[in-house]
Formats: sequence, structure tokens, C-alpha cells
Amino acid sequence: MTVAAIVVAGGQGARFGGPKQFELLGEHSVAAHSVRAARSVASRVILVVPEHYSGTGEGADIIVAGGASRAGSVRAGLNHCGDADVIVVHDAARPAASAALFEAVVWAVRNGADAAIPGLVITDTVKRVDTDETTLVVRETVPRGDLVTVQTPQAFRRELLVRAHEHADEATDDATLVEALGARVVVVAGDSANIKITEPGDLVRVAQSVRSGQ
Repeated sequence: MTVAAIVVAGGQGARFGGPKQFELLGEHSVAAHSVRAARSVASRVILVVPEHYSGTGEGADIIVAGGASRAGSVRAGLNHCGDADVIVVHDAARPAASAALFEAVVWAVRNGADAAIPGLVITDTVKRVDTDETTLVVRETVPRGDLVTVQTPQAFRRELLVRAHEHADEATDDATLVEALGARVVVVAGDSANIKITEPGDLVRVAQSVRSGQ
């Protein structure tokens, strides 16, 4: 089964203060680290970038302008995946994702899953809250035994991901869209070092992981 990867780097980085995916981590950009990790499983890597991107491609095979949302950007990338059997979608803002993590989600799809996503068990107590004017007030404590937090890369059977996006609403990840089709989405062990860069301080947190792991 052939694999293509879509690395989503089309965001504006509002909370970061700019396009975080093109900040440097060592000698390479955040996005370049993510492209290199995706290359470990994919014969074709598509990088989805902002409309006015002026870089050199971060090592990807194909550069395409993204849409107005994350889901729109993934759809733009889907148009360039050729005839790949498995498509991996990864957020460029997770530059510390390991080759082993990419291999794990692809392996799960090759062995029968419709989709595979990395997940981490929740160790903290989880509470649902309401807003009372400017104060958060606890409504209930949520049982955490059957909850996980989800990361990328996520792997999908091509035809399923394409179908999920044909008439899709927006979602924070692609697994949400394929779940709506009744697909079998399996969870592989995530990696606590696979941090998503959101704020400037996160660059410092992932720098050591990138240097030692990639």
C-alpha cells in the first residue's frame, strides 16, 4: 500500500504572534522537521501553506495554498495525493513527532483499521465547567477512564478520507470527520514529547526533543 502525507502548515498563528510553523528549530523550520518525519513513511509529501507563502518548500514534494480553515487546507492537499492507498495528515506545528509514531498509524491502517490516531491517556482529573459572568464554575467531574487526548499524525484509508471531506463540516481533526461515517478508528500509543507548538515558549520545550530524536 502506497502512502502520501499532507503536512498542514496553512495557519496564521494568532496565539503565537505569527506563522509559528516557519520559525526555526535549530537549522530548519518547524514545518521542515514535520515534513522530514512524514517522509519516513510517505513517497509523496504535500505541504499546505498560507496564501502568501514565499519559502522554498521546507523539503516537501508539492506546495499548495490552503483554505480558510484547517479542513479546507486538508482538502486542498487531498487533490495532490495521487493514487496513494493511505493518506497521513499531520500538523506542521508538531515538529517532534517521531518516525516511529508515523509508522505506528500507517501500520494500523495497513492491518485493517479504517483510520488510526495517536492518543494519550488522561492522568489529570477532568471537570466540565460553565461560565458565570467572568468566573468558571464546575458543573461536574467527568470520568476519565475512557478518554484520551489526540495528536497527529493520523492515517486514513484514502477513499474514506476523501468521502469524509466531500460534504464535511469543519472539525479540529480529520478523525472527527471519518468517525461521522461510522468508520473504525483505532488509537495507537501517543507520545508525550509530540508537543503542538501554540505559544512562543513551546519552541523551547520541543527544541531538545527535535535535536535528540530527529
